[in-house]
Amino acid sequence: MSYYLCGEIREPHHYTDLFYTLRTASETDLIYLHLNSPGGEFDTGLQIINNIRASEAHVVTVLEARAFSMAAFIFLSGDELVVHDNCQLMFHTYTGSLDGRGSEQQAQVAAVSSWFEKMMTRLCSPFLSDSEISRILKGSDVWMDSDGVRQRLMRMQRAQAQAGRRRVAKKD
Repeated sequence: MSYYLCGEIREPHHYTDLFYTLRTASETDLIYLHLNSPGGEFDTGLQIINNIRASEAHVVTVLEARAFSMAAFIFLSGDELVVHDNCQLMFHTYTGSLDGRGSEQQAQVAAVSSWFEKMMTRLCSPFLSDSEISRILKGSDVWMDSDGVRQRLMRMQRAQAQAGRRRVAKKD
């Protein structure tokens, strides 16, 4: 089954079919999530990610053109990541607005900043380095093309294979 996240990620009610499919899928199901998005609604993106992670299906995220902002986090959430040629991935910190009394705004900034940092670290490590995550949290953008994404994915696969061999060697 294939779903396409094209254009801006909008309110959650636009994705109820995707949520339902992810939550009711079995371990023998294969779901493709094709991405070409500038990002969008943070809460919707988190709900998509949480549904991907809770799904029993094997979820393949496919970078077809661009995945910026929240779409980049969704891309990293797949069980398998596929990268087409001539694509871009971009990470940056959150955007928001505040209202209320000054003390409420300060509390909100502290809470959202902590929440975003935890989420970013959980979703992006080890794909992004600690220094890249730190730079993003301080306001920098991190851009990469298809070649850069593939290099990072291959490094991660090699590291996982080495860790698996070390675990097997320790059991012997």
